[in-house]
Amino acid sequence: VQLVESGGGLVQPGGSLRLSCAASGYSGSRNCVGWFRQTPGKEREAVAVIYPSGSPTYVDSVKGRFTISQEKNMLYLQMNSLKPEDTAMYYCAARAWTSANPNCLLVRRYNNWGQGTQVTVS
Repeated sequence: VQLVESGGGLVQPGGSLRLSCAASGYSGSRNCVGWFRQTPGKEREAVAVIYPSGSPTYVDSVKGRFTISQEKNMLYLQMNSLKPEDTAMYYCAARAWTSANPNCLLVRRYNNWGQGTQVTVS
């Protein structure tokens, strides 16, 4: 499985960015896919995920500002109204969904990660 993120950069508060993730090498129709972020000294956290049903889920801090979408082998994160606290390294990730691990928001359940793309809001 290979995941390659792009689209990060420096943006002023209130601005927008669109992150992209190209995925290859994983199969199956029941997958969790999502965007996560991490700042130095902090644990990686979920930002937005898509369940196998296609339903997106967002953490409270980005609801109404971020939109996750998926098209074929691409995963996107549209980020609007960016805030300084959104500054982080953003990663995309994917894993097979299972009934034993149904929560796609759990970071520790993912075993396939991209290299990350830096987003700086300043």
